[in-house]
Amino acid sequence: MAEKFTDLFVKNLKPKDKEHIVREKGGFGVRVMPSGRKVFFFMYRIDSQRRFLNLGTYKDVNYPNGVTLANAHAEFEAELSKVKLLKAGRAEGVDPVQVKLNKKAEREEIREASTVDDLIDEYIKKHAIKFKRSWQEDERLLKKDASPAWGKRKAADIKKRDIVLLLEKIVERGSPGTANSVFRCIRKMFNWAVERDILEHSPCDGVKMPAPINTGVRTLSGAEIKLLWSNLQAAYISDEVQRAIKLIFVTAQRPGEVIGMHTDEIDKNGRWWTIPAERSKNKKAHRVYLADLALELIGDLTVTEKKTGKDLPKGFIFACPDDKKIQPISEKSLSKAIRRNLAWPVLHKGNPIYGADGKPVTENRLGVDYFTPHDGRRTAATFMSKLGFMDEVIDAVLNHTKQGIIKTYNQNKYDAEKQQALEAWDRKLKSIIIGKESN
Repeated sequence: MAEKFTDLFVKNLKPKDKEHIVREKGGFGVRVMPSGRKVFFFMYRIDSQRRFLNLGTYKDVNYPNGVTLANAHAEFEAELSKVKLLKAGRAEGVDPVQVKLNKKAEREEIREASTVDDLIDEYIKKHAIKFKRSWQEDERLLKKDASPAWGKRKAADIKKRDIVLLLEKIVERGSPGTANSVFRCIRKMFNWAVERDILEHSPCDGVKMPAPINTGVRTLSGAEIKLLWSNLQAAYISDEVQRAIKLIFVTAQRPGEVIGMHTDEIDKNGRWWTIPAERSKNKKAHRVYLADLALELIGDLTVTEKKTGKDLPKGFIFACPDDKKIQPISEKSLSKAIRRNLAWPVLHKGNPIYGADGKPVTENRLGVDYFTPHDGRRTAATFMSKLGFMDEVIDAVLNHTKQGIIKTYNQNKYDAEKQQALEAWDRKLKSIIIGKESN
């Protein structure tokens, strides 16, 4: 029995064929496993029964996440005082091992009682809202797909097979991209539950992404742009959504940044739009030159107040149609509008028509193959490259973060070059729309 452990003493303890223990006076000790792992413990007696309380693995090169001797000893002293108070009949005294067992039982009880719906609500409230900008999308996906399938089941009962079957069902309904998004969201939620000790393991372990990941290489040709520009007018899409889709092509900015455009972000001359840092993906304010087509799509920056007749700032350029909500339209409304109009159901006297295969007959009201709002940004960048602009200028237009040492030494904002590129793209786009060019 050692008088008092030192780091050197614990470090030099050697493993044997069987586990062996070394103790200090007072009940503090260390178990040395045959593997070399060393575990601190507190041994004491309550009602003549011996108790062992694990205080953690000794921190060394093999166990870098372990506890130091000093920390283990401090915890021992704290637990020892609780045992002494218990033996003295004091109310604040406790049996540390019994407390640990009670906590384990509570966790198991929570595990048994927690449904998937409970887990979804807790994940959104305690993690997603705090740490994810896209928490509303997480909530939408979980409540649209996971909740109907498993909502009333115990979270601990969800197995790997359940995950696979749900994802296969989403892929089979023709939504492979959504299946990937749902999987990412479910996987994050279950991993979070494991970290919080709500679950012992994640049913997503070993499950692969259900569909090939779209690497994002779609660009629209000049002919497609011309068709899209004219067909949007006849499509079942609101004016705000139409203009937002077009403005993505014109400015080459991200869909979420475009729909959030506000009059406060446009300078008094109406030619420069500054996306604030809190709205940009890389958290850096970004200046975008507004060429003629952009100004046409943005329209008036003021609205006339009915009561006073005064012209007031418009606020959100693409405002939500619900007057009670002071917010822009949803980014998802763009993608949804495109998907619906690429496969619009054909009706006869108000009823859908079905083909020989039993599926509803649809028509493509946009006249182009499937694309996403973000593809408009990629298309604009590709055309600017064809117009002869260097990658550095195009990256500046796109607000891409500079890489490597150049981001330290090159502080040029490229405003003049961005203006030249967007004006050239504006001219090219106009010629495409009126049919003079198609490449």
